[in-house]
Amino acid sequence: MGNLSNEDLAPVPEGKRTWGAINYFSLWVGMAVCIPSYMIAASLITAGMSLLQAVSCVFLGNLIVLIPMLLNGKPGAKYGIPYPVFARASFGTLGSNIPALLRAVVACGWFGIQTWIGGMAVMAVISSFWPGFLELPNILPLWMGTTTAPFISFLIFWAVNVFIIIRGVQTIKFIETASAPLLLLSGVALLYWATSKVGSTSGGFFYGLDRLLEQPSKFKTSAEFWAVFIPSLTGMVGFWATMSLNIPDFTRYAKNQRAQLLGQVFGLPTTMTLFALIGVMVTNATVIIYGTAIWDPVQVIQKFDSSVVLLVSMVVITIATLSTNVAANVVGPANDFSNAYPSKINFRRGGLLTAFIGIFMMPWKLIADPQGYIFTWLIGYSSLLGPIGGILIADYFILRKQTLKVEDLYKKDGEYTYYKGFNFAAIFAFVIGVIPNVPGFLYQIKVLDSISPTFKTIYSYAWFVGLPTAGIVYLVLMKLADAKQKEVAHV
Repeated sequence: MGNLSNEDLAPVPEGKRTWGAINYFSLWVGMAVCIPSYMIAASLITAGMSLLQAVSCVFLGNLIVLIPMLLNGKPGAKYGIPYPVFARASFGTLGSNIPALLRAVVACGWFGIQTWIGGMAVMAVISSFWPGFLELPNILPLWMGTTTAPFISFLIFWAVNVFIIIRGVQTIKFIETASAPLLLLSGVALLYWATSKVGSTSGGFFYGLDRLLEQPSKFKTSAEFWAVFIPSLTGMVGFWATMSLNIPDFTRYAKNQRAQLLGQVFGLPTTMTLFALIGVMVTNATVIIYGTAIWDPVQVIQKFDSSVVLLVSMVVITIATLSTNVAANVVGPANDFSNAYPSKINFRRGGLLTAFIGIFMMPWKLIADPQGYIFTWLIGYSSLLGPIGGILIADYFILRKQTLKVEDLYKKDGEYTYYKGFNFAAIFAFVIGVIPNVPGFLYQIKVLDSISPTFKTIYSYAWFVGLPTAGIVYLVLMKLADAKQKEVAHV
């Protein structure tokens, strides 16, 4: 296998494939029950959706992204290989670094976002015992966009994540399985508080529940609704677009295909929809209780009167954020960075690289407002990852009929070497899949002052446009290349 492999990239032996359906279910509970998934659902309310519209958007988006999740999970479970090695079949042994590193950079951003959110919970705990902590003089430059107390809290939570990275992937499995029941119960408890608080004004618990479920839509026309719903749906898909690519990093440990399939089907859409419902209803409650929509649960919890409840709640938020971060945003990029330099970068070094890049991406700016969060961050990177997913699925299921030569995935001169390690058909198809979304992205980040309404519409469908476009172009190019090779061989 030479320098194209190391202990972390090599196929997982049969004896070490121990993850059952309950482990994958717990994995998704641990990843889905987190503040960003709460915030993205609650932000739909602030955008004008009714409760039913918001929850339906989340459910549909996760049902859609579940499809490539299950498809890309199959080769991981069948061959025990991680995502970047799987990508070698279509992009080439060296070209696989393109989709791997693109996914890694996105994960670094997500790692930073989750770490920042966890840091805010840490700050709330520290300030409850030491109020003066929030008044520490600011020693950071203005361009950073944050101050001393939040940044110190961020670094504290960052250090906890680094400790887990050093401990390795089996520690991550333990954290996910152990934290799942606690996270589900905590979400239900927050919903109970919101319902009881609203009902306490008059009518009791069920009156409060009825009021929260009655949240109407603010859209006056169907056109207004669809203008928000479509890009929001793309954002929902984009939320787990990263995991839909690197899911082989987890399914490679599956006992069998049934384990990963059942665990994911019952884990992802159900948990995300339940937590979306909680997020929407609690946000509705804040409008009634406090007169304004508060879409950050940390700010909601900080309004609790009891310091004990505040402390327990923040500990739960910390666990929820940690369980999401180490699974969704460490395992994938750690393997991706390892794939770029297998002889020097193993899982731990790749994870540490992720952690440090996460700091420099200044995540507090990525989630500064819900509109930027959905329309710039989520849709923006979905336009990159959608084409990659299309190529992977087209290559494995249509071109190769679900059969790979595993040994050649690790050879410099095997079937997947193509031209000096790069398959230019995949690279070209990826570029073609991304191009239609470029004008919309440049307009969103204000590089362009105006663009055609057509490009705005295309950008709203970013993932849905990029995935099939790249997949179809890839298949056409590979068929043409195959036909040319046969013609040359015949001559």
